[in-house]
Amino acid sequence: MTPHETWMKYAIKEAERAFDQNEVPVGCIIVHENKIIGKGYNQIETLKDPTAHAEIIAITAAAAQLESKFLENCTMYVTLEPCTMCAGAIVLAKIPTLVFGAYDPKAGACGTLYTITEDARLNHRVHTISGVLDAECGSLIRDFFKLKRSDGIQNYPGQNN
Repeated sequence: MTPHETWMKYAIKEAERAFDQNEVPVGCIIVHENKIIGKGYNQIETLKDPTAHAEIIAITAAAAQLESKFLENCTMYVTLEPCTMCAGAIVLAKIPTLVFGAYDPKAGACGTLYTITEDARLNHRVHTISGVLDAECGSLIRDFFKLKRSDGIQNYPGQNN
């Protein structure tokens, strides 16, 4: 197992926490000097907050840990390709490296629909590594929505239709 896969397993554990709380299962960790300094999972439904994405929660925790708005020398691991909001926050936090698992064909902003994290017009670019444990990360999302559909919920609030 590669180091990126090892760290992604921790992000998957966060995604599983979201799944268990009936949230879209996305998990995120931020690593600094070989230590997790921030972690989060989607809490949009729980907090009734559209910005309560795993990445935003992890960035807030990591910034508090480092007592800095910039997360230099950090790596973010997230189970699903970040959306436009999260990609923008990653750039603003000046995170140098992003590693994500599954691609998001409906909202991905780090290579699929947009490439915000590597846009030369912005003041910071993020080295992005994609597809790490993508099958495992993607199956969590698919299983979650399959379960929602089997419960008769066709348009779950967190689902991108």
